[in-house]
Amino acid sequence: MIKMTIQSSLVAAVISLLCVGYCSAYFIHIDAHAEECFFDKVTSGTKMSLMFEVAEGGFLDIDVKIYGPDGKIIHQGDRESNGKYTFAAHMDGVYKYCFSNQMSTMTPKIVMFTVDIGEKPKDQQGDMDGDASHTKLAEMVNELSTALTGAKHEQEYMEVRERIHRSINDNTNSRVVLWAFFEALVLVAMSLGQVYYLKRFFEVRRVV
Repeated sequence: MIKMTIQSSLVAAVISLLCVGYCSAYFIHIDAHAEECFFDKVTSGTKMSLMFEVAEGGFLDIDVKIYGPDGKIIHQGDRESNGKYTFAAHMDGVYKYCFSNQMSTMTPKIVMFTVDIGEKPKDQQGDMDGDASHTKLAEMVNELSTALTGAKHEQEYMEVRERIHRSINDNTNSRVVLWAFFEALVLVAMSLGQVYYLKRFFEVRRVV
């Protein structure tokens, strides 16, 4: 009976955590000289996390900026290929994160990014109602949820990196094949030219 109670409490805690916090993964296309911004409204003290990876385009770099509700820059990164930034909301309001491709002259970029909105801060009344065992169980479930979310994100980014590396390998193999074909054509042309030159040389000597 105690075992079933603990299991039901664990399931309920997991469901509550999944309902309170959320994560969203997106693929976006950013043209040259363009900027894409996204917004999230959160309360003060909420943990937020932004993870991104440039999947395609140019040198696989992008400019990243995160703005607070007061318009101040919380984080800024120039020409980054991937990254992760975690912070706690310092005030209530709308937080903005932008991906800028303005440094590119003609190459669009494809960016994969994930935004995690953590659990909202608990009020004092909720803390009074919960006992020590439930608090510890909730902390353990929260750590487990964070670890699973991190593993999921790592798998997604590894998939993106694998696709990038496979594309680079395919392009390299194509260039090697084309270069080998070009070398073969040059060798054949040089051989025919030498044969033709020697043939003309001996024909001229016979006439003399």
